[in-house]
Amino acid sequence: MMRVLLVGSGGREHALAWSIAQEEEPLELLYAGAPNAGLDALCRRCRTLGADPKDAADLVREEHPNLVVIGPEAPLVAGVADAIRALGV
Repeated sequence: MMRVLLVGSGGREHALAWSIAQEEEPLELLYAGAPNAGLDALCRRCRTLGADPKDAADLVREEHPNLVVIGPEAPLVAGVADAIRALGV
């Protein structure tokens, strides 16, 4: 089973979660962001995650996702994607 971690909790992330949830392959969809009722219907919420690369790397070590999708720009600018990629995800 594939585990997908979605970073963020806004409308963009809801659209991404809905699209990912349409996949036929069995998957577990998680999100790291502020509570969001729409996302809660599609995903399991891990916790709130800001733009700190170390915090993001710690979350990836805890949750062991196969794929991470980052919605907001702030974590991308802060280097979250680089920290996650350095872990091989």
